[in-house]
Amino acid sequence: MAQEGAVYTHGHHASVVQDHARRTAQDSAAFLIPHIKPNHRILDVGCGPGTITADLAALVPQGSVIGGDAVESVLQQASAFASSRDLTNITFQKIDANNLPFPDNTFDIVYCHQVLQHVKDPVQILKEMRRVAKPSGIIAAREADYRSFAWYPELPEITRWADLYQQVAKTNGGEPNAGRYCHVWARQAGFEPSQIEATWDCWSWNGRILQSGFLGTAVKEGFATEDEIKGISEAWRRWGEDDDVFIAIPSGQILCRKG
Repeated sequence: MAQEGAVYTHGHHASVVQDHARRTAQDSAAFLIPHIKPNHRILDVGCGPGTITADLAALVPQGSVIGGDAVESVLQQASAFASSRDLTNITFQKIDANNLPFPDNTFDIVYCHQVLQHVKDPVQILKEMRRVAKPSGIIAAREADYRSFAWYPELPEITRWADLYQQVAKTNGGEPNAGRYCHVWARQAGFEPSQIEATWDCWSWNGRILQSGFLGTAVKEGFATEDEIKGISEAWRRWGEDDDVFIAIPSGQILCRKG
C-alpha cells in the first residue's frame, strides 16, 4: 500500500506544535459542528496535539473519537491533553493516512484539518477517508490557500516569504494552495458534485519559519540563505508589533456525503 512521500513543511518543532495546540473545533471545524450528533463515531486524521480532537470528543458524549497522526511525540501530547480534560471517549494512534488501519464503513464522520496541503497524494487520502466512512457518513476537510493570503503592513520581506513558501512546500511534495483544489480532489476521490459542499473561511496564523522544516528545505535547495531566512523572521516580528497589523488566511472547506 502507498506510504506518505511528502515532507511536512512546518516540521514538529515545539513552536509549531504550540501554535497547533491553540486550535479549537470552534475555530477550525465550525462548518462541521452542526452535523455532529451525540452518538457519532469520529476519526480525526492528522490530529496533531489533539485540541480539535478533544473538542470533537466533548460533542459526542455517547460516541467516540479516534485521533490519528504519523508522529508519536505529538500523539503523546494529544493523549495528555485529552486526559487533562477527563475525556474517556477518545483514543489516539499512529497512522499513515494513505492506508488507514480501519475497516470499511466504520465512522460517521472522518475529518482532517490542514493535512491535504502537506501530502503527496491528497486524492488517495480522501479515498481512504471515504472508504472508512459509513454509508451516508461525512468526509470533511479544511485547507489553507497560501496564494490567497493578504496582510498589512506589506513588508517586502514577507512578500519574499510568501514566494519562498510556494517553492519550499512544492519541493517538499505538497500543494500550498490546497484550499482552491479541495472540491476538485473530492471529485477525483469518487464524490459526485451533489455530494460535495464547498465553502471558504478565514483564520489567523503566526509565522514560525526559523524552527521548522521551512528553513531546512529553503537553505538546502538554494532558495535562500540562512541569513535571509533570519531576516524574514525578524521582519515577521516587526510586522507583529505594528498596531495596524492585519492578516487574512482563507481556507477552503469541503463537506462530502458518502453515497
